[in-house]
Amino acid sequence: MRFYLISDNIDTAMGMRLAGVEGVIAHDENDVNKALDFAQNQENIGIILITDKLVSMCKERVYEMKLTGKRPLILSIPDRHTTSSATDAIYNYVKEAIGIKM
Repeated sequence: MRFYLISDNIDTAMGMRLAGVEGVIAHDENDVNKALDFAQNQENIGIILITDKLVSMCKERVYEMKLTGKRPLILSIPDRHTTSSATDAIYNYVKEAIGIKM
């Protein structure tokens, strides 16, 4: 299983691409829905990473997929448009994942 990124900016896409995560840039609700349809129909995509801004654009669709779908898992990730500090979000992820407070 692999990751798939749906992002609204090139910086996030390039950073994730350097980590080996392929994806697509979406700018409106139609683009997001097309990307979600694509990812949902790929058997080898297990996790969709989608930026917070795009989740807010398509809340109903994303939450429906989270609640009713078995695959892929959808995770929202912070980006430069997120109101909370991205650094705080990363610290919280590390703390929750491995139990170390930084």
